[in-house]
Amino acid sequence: MSSRQCLPGALTACYLKAMLPREEQAFVHSSDVMCRVLDGEAVLLDLTSGKYLGLNDVGTRVWELIGEGKPYGAIRGALLAEFDVEAAVLEHDLGALLADMQTRALIRAL
Repeated sequence: MSSRQCLPGALTACYLKAMLPREEQAFVHSSDVMCRVLDGEAVLLDLTSGKYLGLNDVGTRVWELIGEGKPYGAIRGALLAEFDVEAAVLEHDLGALLADMQTRALIRAL
């Protein structure tokens, strides 16, 4: 059985586990998204929907690290070194941001 399969009755736990990125998990920007950084914050244009989205300084740094090809573990490590944040808070917020970016098709997991 692969690590992605779930046993009956364990669907919720398996779903949550599947949503958490692994250390080596990498992401790429969607080719349908344009980005410009203004005053340290990214403005994204989703060419498919025509919507603009803004990222704060932390979100902008995540976007930059994804663009550099950094995997999840390196992104987490860089943010812990660069920002004054507890590891548990960062882990939660980074997971939520990456999930939201994937849901909006701004990035995709490799």
